[in-house]
Amino acid sequence: MSEINTDNFFGQGEDNTAYAKYFVGQSYLNILNTEGVFIANVTFEPGCHSALYLRLRLVSGMGKPARALKPGDVVHIPAGVKHWHGATKDGWFSHLSVEVPGEDKSNEWLEPVSDEDYNSLG
Repeated sequence: MSEINTDNFFGQGEDNTAYAKYFVGQSYLNILNTEGVFIANVTFEPGCHSALYLRLRLVSGMGKPARALKPGDVVHIPAGVKHWHGATKDGWFSHLSVEVPGEDKSNEWLEPVSDEDYNSLG
């Protein structure tokens, strides 16, 4: 693990090695709940971001400009919406991923986020 983000309320977790190929930079995963609804805290070190992806048949965006989130913001991303998550170049980012159980659900990982889209965060 590299630098620890001491402001992470739900704990930084372990290196996110299982999904590392879908991220630029280092991300961390701290699984909080696996009974019923799956909840994990996903943390991105400065400069880290995911590739674009779709959640298929899953309640969880592309087509809207990237925006900075503040603590307490809630974002609902419906199934089938192409999107990505990430930290700014000089700041950490953590979010709780809440996944509702269902049949035939999956993530479809797509192309990397372009530098233009990532840099639009400022």
